[in-house]
Amino acid sequence: MEARSFDVPRYLSVLPLFNDMRPHELEHLAQGCTLRRMARGDSVFRVGDPCEAFHVTVVGQVKLFAISPAGQEKVIELIGPGQSFAEALMFTDRPCFVNAQVLTDTLLLTVDKRAVLGEIDRDPRFALRMLAGMSRRLHGLVSDVQAYALHSGMQRVIGYLLREQPDDDDGASSAQVTVSLPASKATIASRLSITPEYFSRVLHELEAEGLIEIDKRDIRIPDPRALAGFQPA
Repeated sequence: MEARSFDVPRYLSVLPLFNDMRPHELEHLAQGCTLRRMARGDSVFRVGDPCEAFHVTVVGQVKLFAISPAGQEKVIELIGPGQSFAEALMFTDRPCFVNAQVLTDTLLLTVDKRAVLGEIDRDPRFALRMLAGMSRRLHGLVSDVQAYALHSGMQRVIGYLLREQPDDDDGASSAQVTVSLPASKATIASRLSITPEYFSRVLHELEAEGLIEIDKRDIRIPDPRALAGFQPA
């Protein structure tokens, strides 16, 4: 995808945050947007940087992470195509307190804070949509904390593999699905607050039980319902 031919207003119109906006509003907001093509390993922002914008991953993958005093990395969130991040940071008027780094070659759309505040002034409903988006992220982070406290490492891995699968009336669907890991095992393990070795061990245990089939980063799940109901001995 060539950044120079990218239709920013049209792209904004399909994002949940902006899809109620009229064409002329999208055109105005697009004037406060910039596109950046970033390479794997590039930093979007670091702890201590000023936060004067929020970002949308158009293509690629971004990780949000923190570094402990001992130098250990903790992945907070993985941001894929169509997902936004740093909205809440932007409104705090404080420096960034997490890091954001590109995991693969990425096209990033940056929305300037001044453009956002201008749109809020014109239409207060825009602020409500932004609050709804931030509330969804907060709900996800609270769910993560709950999972870390109440679920075993095995349950966290199973929950991660089934995170995007729709439910039927009886729970998880029984139709075969394939999940592609969006990042390295070490990155996903950090996201789940387990070690990479334990993550690999759980995957191989599930494979030995016939619940998954591993093909590099692709994981086939013959029966998601059976995986969801698995209880290790």
